[in-house]
Amino acid sequence: MGEGHPVHSEGRVAVISIGIVGATGYTGVELLRLLANHPEAEVRAITSRSAEGTAVADLYPNLRGRYDLRFVAPDVEPLSDCDVVFFATPHNVAMGMVPELLARGVRIIDLSADFRLRDAELWQRWYGEPHACPELLTETVYGLPELNRAAMAEARLIACAGCYPTAVQLGFMPLLAHGLVDADRLIASAASGASGAGRQARVDNLLSETAGSFKAYGASGHRHLPEIRQILGEVAGGPVSLTFVPHLLPIVRGIHATLYSELVDADQELATLQQYFVDYYRDEPFVDVLPPGSHPQTRSVTGSNLCRIALHRPADSGVLVVLAVIDNLTKGASGQAVQCMNIALGLPETMGLEPLALMP
Repeated sequence: MGEGHPVHSEGRVAVISIGIVGATGYTGVELLRLLANHPEAEVRAITSRSAEGTAVADLYPNLRGRYDLRFVAPDVEPLSDCDVVFFATPHNVAMGMVPELLARGVRIIDLSADFRLRDAELWQRWYGEPHACPELLTETVYGLPELNRAAMAEARLIACAGCYPTAVQLGFMPLLAHGLVDADRLIASAASGASGAGRQARVDNLLSETAGSFKAYGASGHRHLPEIRQILGEVAGGPVSLTFVPHLLPIVRGIHATLYSELVDADQELATLQQYFVDYYRDEPFVDVLPPGSHPQTRSVTGSNLCRIALHRPADSGVLVVLAVIDNLTKGASGQAVQCMNIALGLPETMGLEPLALMP
């Protein structure tokens, strides 16, 4: 922790100084929105090479009156006095700065893919370049609180789970943890809103291109696939085989994952399977297991840090269908990052993440 911050009587830091690298993107502004209502956090540095010198409210008017900050160049110096630095950047940015920031005692929460995979060769295969600091991969804690809460308390470096992986993993984890399904026959069909592609000018993301349309992409292999396999394999206690196909929804934010698995016991009752999920997530503040037969909607989680899950058993089959919805920018990215920060710093896990979903 940085010096000079007041400490509560119970020993926890009263004000956490925050830096955000890549604060002009959608996950960056979502971090700013959430941290504006966090009683223990103060954002002191926001970086962007393209927006250097610009006031944050000029770029995102929803933050007017909440931040008196201007973007600065993404250099180590303005970030080194922070207690926690979030990286809301594309891949290959965080790993260029993280080693020096760690050496200066800064905790890192990375929302990019730079530290999610533990195998440097696997990372190079999927991202097309050598990893800049493979020695840090073994100490990185994977940022899915429902899986790694205990390890986060001592972590210097947390790699937040990806958006698709969050929904897919939360939907499959209870089944694999209890050996209820065939780990060699998992299928995930998931769809995301356009904000999942980031704030960039691409023809494929234009409203006139996406409205009234629905398409798959990355069907031959998506970069989230090795991440999902890695974590589900750890839960299952061995390798898993997963077919993962992502889709683009003509909405701004939200992920809907439809997950298929074959039951080891084809006669297993839905009520029994439901209870496994209820018990597995009983103490999880941000996982809501819905009553059997429910069909969760993306709008039921918009702007919230919730994952809502429902189970179905198609008639006369040994297949279990799990439906999982999250907001890709909140539980799938920035909200989960704040949740990880709270755990790592010994704060109440739900702090700053209490707002309900936005409807309509």
